[in-house]
Amino acid sequence: MVRLPLVLLAGALWLQVAVASAQGGGRAVIVAPVVESELYDRIEALGTLEANESVVLTANVNERIVELAFQEGQTVSAGDLLVVLEQDEEQAMLDAALAVLAERQSAFDRTQQLSDREFAARAQLEERRAALQQAEAEVEIIQARLRDRSILAPFDGRIGLRQVSPGTLLEPGDPIATLSDISVLKLTMTVPSRFLSEVRTGLHIRATTNAFPDREFEGTIDVIDTAVDQVTRTITLRAVIANDDGLLRPGLLMTAELLSNPRSGVVVPEEALVPLDRRNFVFVVDGETADATVSRREVRIGTRRPGTVEIVEGLDAGVRVVVHGTGDLEDGDAVHVIGVADGETAIRDILSGG
Repeated sequence: MVRLPLVLLAGALWLQVAVASAQGGGRAVIVAPVVESELYDRIEALGTLEANESVVLTANVNERIVELAFQEGQTVSAGDLLVVLEQDEEQAMLDAALAVLAERQSAFDRTQQLSDREFAARAQLEERRAALQQAEAEVEIIQARLRDRSILAPFDGRIGLRQVSPGTLLEPGDPIATLSDISVLKLTMTVPSRFLSEVRTGLHIRATTNAFPDREFEGTIDVIDTAVDQVTRTITLRAVIANDDGLLRPGLLMTAELLSNPRSGVVVPEEALVPLDRRNFVFVVDGETADATVSRREVRIGTRRPGTVEIVEGLDAGVRVVVHGTGDLEDGDAVHVIGVADGETAIRDILSGG
């Protein structure tokens, strides 16, 4: 395929426009329809991801690890057994305490039967009751000690890298591994306090990260801090982002767009705007393709987004505006429409006949 120099290609394009203009009896233009679209005001913010829940697994006793009942990276459920510590002594103490409890239960039952038949004094029954309650308390104390030697998952999550091995002698507070719930992530970010009136819980956000440049993640504002930072004059927001596919990780930096003030409005391509001083105009096409004129209208613009601009006042959906060929156009000029840029066909393709 022969590639023409850019200058020659541009000349060919303008020649085609001139021919089309001569055939139509007016200036050749390309138009685009004014369409209605869902619009938002965008507030940009930077934030850091945090796990929905995260805890460092530790022991609260001084004991040796007998078993690690998990694998690194494993997904666990709340209540799953993760670590077993040495507990032979406590188990023996429990067996002895249960034997004492059984003996005192039997003694209490016999005394109660005699008391019901008035063969035993009331004081003796109360003494047996106190002894039984003491035995029950001893069993509960030893069972609590045993529970301290079995570490369970406090919530559903995924285990990170472990810091210990079986046989390690733990001291209270020594880290074993980190358990994190990353099915949902929290994005903590700050925005200038001037946006306070525009942010609210439930507000929709879109976020991106350099780790996955082709992905866009969606979430909602969950919490707005109760105070404005007195130094930076910013307010802290926290959004929640679903992480069903597990791609995101706590600690990632994300760029977020807060989509405030949702509304429906009309938009035109940016190329349709003709600025003059501090005002903006568009050329509206009246008539059919080969026999049309243009009228210049002043418009008031709103929010901008890549390639399009909101028209707050001056245009209604459905009309056509000139997006190419506005140079030297005057109100009432005759034009010849050579194509419609509808979002699927680029202006360059229309000019080249593509």
